[in-house]
Amino acid sequence: MNVLSRDQQIQIIACLTEGQSIRATERITGIHRDTIMRLGERVGRGCAELHDRMMVGIRTGRLELDEIWGYVGKKQKKVQRHEISHKGDQYTFIALASSAKAIVSYRTGKRDSENTDLFVQDLRQRVLGAPEISTDGFLPYQNAIRDAFRGRASHGVIVKTYSVTNLAVKDAARRYSPAEVISVERDVVSGVPSHISTSYVERQNLTLRMTQRRFARLTNGFSKKLTNHAAAVSLYVAHYNLCRVHEALRTTPAVALGIADRVWTIGDLIDAVLPLGPNKPVRVTRNFRVIDGGRT
Repeated sequence: MNVLSRDQQIQIIACLTEGQSIRATERITGIHRDTIMRLGERVGRGCAELHDRMMVGIRTGRLELDEIWGYVGKKQKKVQRHEISHKGDQYTFIALASSAKAIVSYRTGKRDSENTDLFVQDLRQRVLGAPEISTDGFLPYQNAIRDAFRGRASHGVIVKTYSVTNLAVKDAARRYSPAEVISVERDVVSGVPSHISTSYVERQNLTLRMTQRRFARLTNGFSKKLTNHAAAVSLYVAHYNLCRVHEALRTTPAVALGIADRVWTIGDLIDAVLPLGPNKPVRVTRNFRVIDGGRT
């Protein structure tokens, strides 16, 4: 049976964590896209389990919470009634430890009260004490944080008002550039938060869009299945926390947070997340050679 070598697995995961699409990775590595997707999903599921094991008992002074939009299968306006749960808009909730820049908790799903509650409850189980929390103006955060932290966490809300973008303008640079922030309001929900800001987690959202092709805007590289989308998020989180050296920290967020003693390589990550180690067979759909950009 044809199997992927460890070096091939490392090469594939390196491409997927640097913003390459499935088909671009296929062209670079010469490995069929179905094999790439199978490996990505397996490693992604393993990364989710690794995160659950490692990211516990966290001590941090501040947390920033935010959601980043993506979609699965089709845009929300084309989703049919029976597809509502697994197609269309899918938001990824992220809780970032502001000092260590580490992703403490995350969840992918609809942007509703149920997923917000589950996300904050998961966060509560991972952190010790009652850290200061900053969120945007999404209302379900208020009840979810109050219930999960029993009113002991200081919670501040920052609301940014953006200028209205005119979609009818002909200048593409103006149409597709981010809207300008025209006002910022900060409100205290509970406690005495010393600093209300979501700047760090919003900057992290940019890193997610740049390093995961499925989150890039104005592209056809979107996820076709929710399971693949969730696996890609889990792979990103593990790579971001353990392997990617943060420019400001000069180390990885996991090292800064104290849950890792060194910067991991992608090989280390694969060794940790594949169920039976890196030598477990990954079935290859079929072999082919890349010749002048084509496939044979």
